[in-house]
Amino acid sequence: MITNKVFPWLDERLGLKTIYKTILDRNVPKVNWWFTLGSATLFLFVLQVVTGIMLTVYYVPSPSTAYDSIQYIMNDVTMGWLIRGIHHWGATLMVITVFIHMLRVFYYGAYKYPRELTWVTGVLLLLFTLGMGFTGYLLPWDQKAYWATTVGTSIAGSVPLIGDFIMRVLRGGSDLSGVTLARFFSAHIWMFPILIMGLIGVHLYLVIRLGISSVPAKTD
Repeated sequence: MITNKVFPWLDERLGLKTIYKTILDRNVPKVNWWFTLGSATLFLFVLQVVTGIMLTVYYVPSPSTAYDSIQYIMNDVTMGWLIRGIHHWGATLMVITVFIHMLRVFYYGAYKYPRELTWVTGVLLLLFTLGMGFTGYLLPWDQKAYWATTVGTSIAGSVPLIGDFIMRVLRGGSDLSGVTLARFFSAHIWMFPILIMGLIGVHLYLVIRLGISSVPAKTD
């Protein structure tokens, strides 16, 4: 068969068997279902990327058209309501799984030597995930999104000394406007996803290199 010739040819040049053994066929300690939250979060992130790309086909990031484009997706695009629903609730579920995953790591002490950097990248992933949720909340450009973002950016503006600067950077001025929507849209579909994908790569490399921690043994 042709696959019997193609696979050895590719394996010799790409090391496919080595990649498989290193990533998928490695030894792991005996764990429980709490240790699957990292993989679940990765799955949810991929789901967010796929559904987000689908939504950008119809979404128009402009104050005069953003709300109408969301209504068009929900009411006129075939299965649009489902895609947006998956994206909306997937974002909420992703925040929850990341947070519980971090709690599990902290509870089991998996952040200690030699996995300190794994913990640091995980904390950054949590922060960027929250950033994704915050920037995405404004995109429907309805009353709830507008005033929630107003409150959120005002909180950022309360930081001593640099608060006003941070608020103006986030809003693109003193008040929410089309510039704010454009900035949040750009951060939501480009800046945060790129940062998250890069950190996921580093995080997975550290997990593969250092391994995962085991369930702590019970002591009398």
